[in-house]
Amino acid sequence: MKGAIISMLILVAIVQVVMVKPGEAVTCGQVDASLAPCIPYLTAGGTPAAACCDGVKNLKTITPTTADRRAACDCVKAAAARYPSIKEDAASSLPQKCGVQMDIAISKTTNCAK
Repeated sequence: MKGAIISMLILVAIVQVVMVKPGEAVTCGQVDASLAPCIPYLTAGGTPAAACCDGVKNLKTITPTTADRRAACDCVKAAAARYPSIKEDAASSLPQKCGVQMDIAISKTTNCAK
């Protein structure tokens, strides 16, 4: 059941990425779908799955502008609030563990206006 939900979220993310027109801001649905495969890593630690790192790479791709990154940051904070068991150290180290240079902090406490 859990695998089916994650697969569905990934499919939704792919559809949303294809449907986004240039100049439109990133949506929380896209951000959530990109990071959904990371929930096991974010709550239990260890090593992020390949699908998680693919999602982190996708998040970087869909946030080329400052406005996109700020919108994605707000979405990450909202998503993190829904999962109180997320480990802050796992969240902050996720981009590095996936080998992705991110301009979006993955944290519950990030100031998205900066």
